Amino acid sequence: MSTGDTWDAGASSEGIGDGTRAVRAGLPEPVKHEPTLPGPVFAAHFHLPGEPTGPYAYGRDENPTWTHLERAIGELEAPGDEGAETLTFASGMAAISAVLFSQLRAGDTVVLPSDGYQVLPLVGEQLTAYGIEVRTAPTGADAQLGALKGAKLLWIETPSNPGLDVCDVRRLVAAAHAQGTLVAVDNTLATPLGQRPLELGADFSVASGTKMLTGHGDILLGYVASGNAELMTAVRRWRKIVGAIPGPMEAWLAHRSLATLRLRADRQSANALLIAEALRGRPEVTALRYPGLPDDPSHKIAAQQMRRFGCVVSFSLPTRARADRFLDALRIVDDATSFGGVRSTAERRGRWGGDAVPEGFIRFSVGAEDPEDLVADVLRALDESAE
Repeated sequence: MSTGDTWDAGASSEGIGDGTRAVRAGLPEPVKHEPTLPGPVFAAHFHLPGEPTGPYAYGRDENPTWTHLERAIGELEAPGDEGAETLTFASGMAAISAVLFSQLRAGDTVVLPSDGYQVLPLVGEQLTAYGIEVRTAPTGADAQLGALKGAKLLWIETPSNPGLDVCDVRRLVAAAHAQGTLVAVDNTLATPLGQRPLELGADFSVASGTKMLTGHGDILLGYVASGNAELMTAVRRWRKIVGAIPGPMEAWLAHRSLATLRLRADRQSANALLIAEALRGRPEVTALRYPGLPDDPSHKIAAQQMRRFGCVVSFSLPTRARADRFLDALRIVDDATSFGGVRSTAERRGRWGGDAVPEGFIRFSVGAEDPEDLVADVLRALDESAE
């Protein structure tokens, strides 16, 4: 297997489109009679006579399949930046935990979003138990600025999950860096094709690859990207200690899936806008949010820092019962959690109990089905679910 340099998008990155970059990202230099994308390498250890030099020694530290994937994600998160580094993890939460627990110490302060991913409160409890002060503020209106004073790390989630609020990453980064505060951005919902936090000034871009990045709902994966080698040394050390590494098969499947990211992102974002526009005309639908809608509260700032607005639409129906009837009436949309897959899913988010949302709140992950079929299914299900 060739483990040579990847295809270099950096030299002419301005002239390369997202689709070309996604298709070519992370591929090794071509070798006659070898596959374009080498298969997964299953190895706990590697042949290593003499001194332990070279890239691969033990399976918890490195794997050639990870290497290709990490280079690929790095080319998407920071095209043309040869100093950027990416590390993959067994899940999105493994990646999130790696940043938080590698950078924070007892006595430090961290600012988390109060409206972010529902596992963050559990993380906050653990951080508090380790003697770290945890402050929270909502994503919208850049409210985290009010909690920033003296913090070691600011954690941003934009758009927020599940409420889809957006904050001004550049503004928050500028305020944080002015006082020596690190900034990490959860880029799960947007993906690197929606926004690039490192280009917006963030120290870390972190994401769950389980969602739209890979898009097929069949693997768990996470990653951390940064242009700061010293920060990433600490993250790498944490991964080694905890052992939260991806399996080679998962890494290979993820890399294979990146080739269609541009196609999926374009189709799903376009479908999401059509669904949002269709829902906007329904009287029973309230609190409709999608950053791509021109009248969405987040649209102005989202349009300044995002290139695609994502595949998630959120809204509320009057009651829990109405929401459940709506979900039951859908025919080509699965009632399932998570988001970002090519198959549309929706759920009544309040069933988990971890989000501050109304009982009738729906998180709708729009897939890649034919748009007219999706819109028809949603409108029909709304009609059938009416009392």
